[in-house]
Parts: sequence; C-alpha cells; structure tokens
Amino acid sequence: MRASTGDRLRIHGRVIGQKDNCGVIVEVRGPDGGPPYRVRFDDGHESLVYPGPDCVVEPAATVDSPTL
Repeated sequence: MRASTGDRLRIHGRVIGQKDNCGVIVEVRGPDGGPPYRVRFDDGHESLVYPGPDCVVEPAATVDSPTL
C-alpha cells in the first residue's frame, strides 16, 4: 500500500450496516509512501494507522481549471 499526504483513507465497516471510517492522511511515516500513516478522521480525531485488508487509499483529487 502506498499513499501521499492529502490522500484519503477509507476503513470499511466490519459488520453489515456499520459505516465506513474515513479520514485524510496528514503524515506518511513509512519509507516510499508506506505505512504507518497519521490520519485525521472526519470526526476530528487523529490516529496512527497501520492499514489492514479492510482499508483503501483514495488518491487526493486534483483540481484542474476547466477549458473553455
């Protein structure tokens, strides 16, 4: 798993009906974009995360100016 600062980390719920836990990666501590990651979750708390198989890294959206 590779990530960059600004990417989003989504941790899928483990039980049917449980919401995913999502947050922004604010620091990459591993070599070459590897874990662990410091993540600021949408509810405001921060944690050091070693992602497991239930996690997905979503690349940061790039904002392009529209062409007219």
